[in-house]
Amino acid sequence: MPDDAVTTSTHPRSFDSVKHRDRYVADLVAHLEPRLIATRRELHQHPELSNREVRTSRFLLHRLREIGGFELRTNVAHHGIVATLHGRQPGRVVGIRADMDALPIDEPPGLPFASTVPGVMHACGHDVHMTVALGTAEVLARLRQYFCGTVRFFFQPAEEGPPPGEVGGAKLMLDEGALEPQRPDAMFALHCYPPLAAGQLGYNEGVMMSSCDRFTITVRGRMAHGAYPHRGVDAIVVASTIVMMLQTIRSRMIDAQQPMVLTVGRMQGGRRYNIVADEVILEGTVRAFDETVRTETEHLIHQIVSNAAAGSGASCDIRYERLVPPLVNDRALVEQMLPTLRRVAGDERVIEHAPRMGAEDFAYFARAVPAMFYSLGVSNHTAGIDGDIHTPRFAVDEVSIAAGVRAMSALALDFLAA
Repeated sequence: MPDDAVTTSTHPRSFDSVKHRDRYVADLVAHLEPRLIATRRELHQHPELSNREVRTSRFLLHRLREIGGFELRTNVAHHGIVATLHGRQPGRVVGIRADMDALPIDEPPGLPFASTVPGVMHACGHDVHMTVALGTAEVLARLRQYFCGTVRFFFQPAEEGPPPGEVGGAKLMLDEGALEPQRPDAMFALHCYPPLAAGQLGYNEGVMMSSCDRFTITVRGRMAHGAYPHRGVDAIVVASTIVMMLQTIRSRMIDAQQPMVLTVGRMQGGRRYNIVADEVILEGTVRAFDETVRTETEHLIHQIVSNAAAGSGASCDIRYERLVPPLVNDRALVEQMLPTLRRVAGDERVIEHAPRMGAEDFAYFARAVPAMFYSLGVSNHTAGIDGDIHTPRFAVDEVSIAAGVRAMSALALDFLAA
């Protein structure tokens, strides 16, 4: 990249202070901002579902090669990329992760850069996350002669979860050795967070997000004519009883001071209005911050479902899948890096918020190395940008992209310099 790529600041031979470096990075990000917005819009127009991020991966590779200076490993966990950037001398290693996949949601019309893929939308901000990572990669590539150590970018597929019968996501990246041979000393990742305004950053020490488990319960009764229900075993009645009894886990069986959510999201069964149903399928999720509560809830689900079915003359199958563990930030790392966020964004824009019941498979990275996961504010209520993630109304104020790049670049540089 030529030095004249930055027109708002001369390229320094050295930085005489962190303040000087921050000002240079801010000028560089401001210069890059139009291209970053265009990058985000390109990604937004071409979303791809989990484990299907073929075009997205090609686009990211093209941009990384344009920037230059990276060692590239491709096809990690199907379509993932690990891009490694070395500074002027060996030193610490820092990792930055961005997720790539979109959601099966129809985007409403209106945006000039709306999704061109029917039924698929970047409704969780992963297009922003990738753009922030690319912007950070470009900033750090320009500054590589000014820091010691290594920065590794992990572009991860399938954060939303691989399709049934497939494997993928952060766990598969780790299983395929993505962290090696230069295992990061720390990792950072961010996530769009509509409750915060664009320009704000959110953090939490310790548990940041909950675990995510999925259960599938198949209740089998005995079919009968609807006029003679006593001749059968009504799977709908048994399943309804199970749904109501499962709610007592939260209200009566788990310590009230321990956060936990149990939701039955799907109930499907029956053949005809006048036939007693012989089979009903229930699907749901369990969320918890504490592993003991998570295990206890799983045990109670098995106990309640088995007893309810047996007591009604039905049979049942229970499949319980542990998908993602709780995401736990390293307290020492958060305390070390919090001054960086406050310096770059301003004290008043850095907000401590409570742990969230959403889940994130960055949790697997956070189990492997010290990690800090933080929130990027994206909303602008005045402009009507306030839709929640995983909904068709989700949108972002694109000034948040530059804020994310400034923050992520500073975190990497400060950690390497510590």
